[in-house]
Amino acid sequence: SHHCRLLAGLVPDQFQMCRRNLEVMHSIVRAARQTKSVCQKTFADMRWNCSSVQRAPSFGPDLLKGTRESAFVYALAAAAVTHSIAQACTSGELPLCSCGSVPSEVPGPDFRWGGCGDNLRYGLQLGAAFADSPLKSSKLGTQGLKAMNLHNNAVGRQVLSDSLDTKCKCHGVSGSCSVKTCWKGLPNLAEIASDLKSKYLAAIKVTHRLIGPRKQLIPKEMDVRPVKETDLVYLINSPDYCTPNLHLGSLGTQDRQCNKTSVGSDSCNLMCCGRGYNTYTEEVVERCHCKYHWCCYVVCKKCRRKVERYVCK
Repeated sequence: SHHCRLLAGLVPDQFQMCRRNLEVMHSIVRAARQTKSVCQKTFADMRWNCSSVQRAPSFGPDLLKGTRESAFVYALAAAAVTHSIAQACTSGELPLCSCGSVPSEVPGPDFRWGGCGDNLRYGLQLGAAFADSPLKSSKLGTQGLKAMNLHNNAVGRQVLSDSLDTKCKCHGVSGSCSVKTCWKGLPNLAEIASDLKSKYLAAIKVTHRLIGPRKQLIPKEMDVRPVKETDLVYLINSPDYCTPNLHLGSLGTQDRQCNKTSVGSDSCNLMCCGRGYNTYTEEVVERCHCKYHWCCYVVCKKCRRKVERYVCK
């Protein structure tokens, strides 16, 4: 358990959880790695490309000050840790849990419940305990920021729970599928991130205000509908991320690659913020003219071709 001391950024409650549940920490470390890579892939075509998540747990201002970017990262990380633990139960990695319980709904006439479903219940239980404890025990940050982060953590777990779907496998003579065995399984984390990105784009700016006996997160604008449990929320506006500004956590988009033919967020006009772009030609080497030889190998040639790249000024 001395390894728990080597994990940077753990608060006391997480440290105790690490010592009590050492076998779960592999899943949590895996979830942290997945959060970093999936976040960067999901935002690769945006000005803010989630590169700052690589410095975790030493977050910069873009992920510390209650921006919509921090809303996305907290939600994704909370979903990832639950997802990782739920699937670790299924794969037999964890001694204290196994397959998810058999669904209560009656199976259809063409299938039966079986297989090994993802143990979402156990994932939610341990995932929430780990992800939320820094926000409940830490003296850092305002009450509003803690409330925002706890809300967004819950959104990430809710999106994950809603994604639990029926997956099946066929049985029968030569794959005739006369009988299907089905179970409840989770999609990969990239699909969850895609759903959360849509919520990021529609996130609601809120304020933490006393409503009745307790403080609540309510929309900053009066004409916006009340916050739902599936809405991402944020407290402060983000910079445009066009130019470097360490105080705001903006790295700028100089030297970022853009897409000349796109009209979306990765277009050279939007990505480069109207500054223009440089064009250069690059030679790439690819495998080509591949042939299968009996038995059992493939032989390919190497082809060279030139591609044009566009990079923001």
